[in-house]
Amino acid sequence: MAIVGAGPAGLVLARLLELAGVEAVVLEQRSRDYCLARVRAGVLEHDIAQLFRDIGVGARMDRDGLVHEGIELQVDGIPHRVDLAALTGKVVMVYGQQELTRDLIEHFDATEGDVRFEAEDVAVHDWTTDQPRVTYRSEGEERELRCAIVAGCDGFHGVCRDTIPAGDRRTYEIAYPYAWLGILAQAPPATDEVLYNSHGRGFSLYSMRSHEVSRLYLQVRPDERIEDWPDDRIWQELDTRFARDGFHVIRGATIEKSVTPMRSYVTEPMQQGRLFLAGDAAHIVPPTGAKGLNLAVRDVVRLAAALEPWFATGDATLLDRYTDDCLARVWRAEDFSMYMTRLLHVPDDPFERRTQLARLRYVCSSEAARRSLAENYVGLSDAAIAATIGGTP
Repeated sequence: MAIVGAGPAGLVLARLLELAGVEAVVLEQRSRDYCLARVRAGVLEHDIAQLFRDIGVGARMDRDGLVHEGIELQVDGIPHRVDLAALTGKVVMVYGQQELTRDLIEHFDATEGDVRFEAEDVAVHDWTTDQPRVTYRSEGEERELRCAIVAGCDGFHGVCRDTIPAGDRRTYEIAYPYAWLGILAQAPPATDEVLYNSHGRGFSLYSMRSHEVSRLYLQVRPDERIEDWPDDRIWQELDTRFARDGFHVIRGATIEKSVTPMRSYVTEPMQQGRLFLAGDAAHIVPPTGAKGLNLAVRDVVRLAAALEPWFATGDATLLDRYTDDCLARVWRAEDFSMYMTRLLHVPDDPFERRTQLARLRYVCSSEAARRSLAENYVGLSDAAIAATIGGTP
């Protein structure tokens, strides 16, 4: 089997297949060092953190990760805690994507797993036949991989989604009128839990990657240039938006900063022939709901569960249902992510801002509203997803 992409989705799929006794080759365009250095999402749903323990790569996560029993919503300078543990019986784990990637790569180093970095010009061929091929270039040589199945885990800008002809796909997309200016700072977090803040000047987020590293975000316009935001301006704006009695943003050396536009995106179907899409190759969520990494892992868990009987007996029942089964959760996550985004990001229209504040105050004052938010944040169970009304529109 060929897996295109060595992010968490592709590597988790490879590990699940390894446990099932299925041979897989992972092809990654970037270098090993790049994959280990790229900083991405860091909030793991309760069941996803448990999955990493179950597949034998959770030891460092449990040692270095940060268990959060709640999150904080700050409105009008007043903090309101959403007690995830009390409302749902579950918690989340803060542990950086690059750390998960490192754990998985080190596992495959130890087991001599077949992960091939710097695989350039990857292309998928004959995916609608029973003999698909993947071609690529490595160390200046053209190579070919013949396989039974191809899993496209190569992200939004990868090649696998566009391998499926545009006429055979439906695309749904929303671009939001704001972006996130994010910094990674060598500074201990000033909060014990992730802090979502609604301020008249715009949304801000205080999160962390470890006890020594903070991840902070500011709502900005999509056309903002990072060059126009020197460190002093960023810290001053963070101080202004997070201001409340007894709370201070802790400053430190800036390790990384960037501006990220925000979108919601889904392509359907997530499969054609022997080619299956997973993670960002098939869907994008705005980061406000902390769902992107979790959704990607959920996809490959479902794909692995479908592939195991197919490889063992030829039973394609679950493979045939892969798209519909994934999309039930994908659209739930898209809805929650859009809800969180619109709940927190300050709109230009004053009427919308007034109604937004009313909604925020309702969430902060209603246990039922907080419970709904908490259930989605920690991750709905497969049973809860299956019980939702309707299917693929």
